[in-house]
Amino acid sequence: MKIRIRTLLPLLALAIGASAFAQGPSTEGEVRKIDAAQKKITLKHGEIKNLDMPPMTMAFRVKDPSVLNQLVVGDHVRFTVEKVDGTYTVTQIQKAD
Repeated sequence: MKIRIRTLLPLLALAIGASAFAQGPSTEGEVRKIDAAQKKITLKHGEIKNLDMPPMTMAFRVKDPSVLNQLVVGDHVRFTVEKVDGTYTVTQIQKAD
């Protein structure tokens, strides 16, 4: 079975677009507390539009606890939060420029 690249490109673009759409928009915040033992981070953040959440300071579970080793209290970050199994979870986080 031969598959043409011209046939695959639109499908690949659709898959990449759907993946990006599935994740919520990133939000800016400041690290206030890191609790590696509980796999949580407390962030003072702006509005989280995809969750209809106003600006506040809140603790979140993190999907990948290893990211906590790269952050310190006071860091300014950009992050994405999603509701995973009923829990607000940081799925991506990085230091802001």
